Amino acid sequence: MSIEVIEHDGTRYAEVIWADARVEKTRFFSPPESSFQFGLLAHEAGYQEDPHYHKATRREIDDLQQMFVMQRGVVDVQLFDDEGRLLREVRVGPGDAVVLIHGTHAIKVVEDFQALSVKQGPFMGDEEDKVVVQTTTAS
Repeated sequence: MSIEVIEHDGTRYAEVIWADARVEKTRFFSPPESSFQFGLLAHEAGYQEDPHYHKATRREIDDLQQMFVMQRGVVDVQLFDDEGRLLREVRVGPGDAVVLIHGTHAIKVVEDFQALSVKQGPFMGDEEDKVVVQTTTAS
């Protein structure tokens, strides 16, 4: 199965589901306590889910995770530790998905790209939500 968890010193920085990943049935890869659940939905032909909704439950979230699902192009996703040191660079392309869990991240666009991006809201604007970090290897 083409699933990758990127950890450093016991901290989970990212999860990647590569485009060639296959599961027989629905499977989530994020820990149940994670504020952002990441997985693959899979059912056999003929499956029908009962009509339902998800209960509104007050949740306290003290992190902000972001997910990209690549539709076209190529991007290098850079993952940095809390001191701004580059831990890993992951190249993602069409069909790949990555959830950014902890630490500083940056992207370098290799080929014109488009990706579906999902993160918890509400979005308060770049001034409130985005912190630019000086890193030792970002270019």
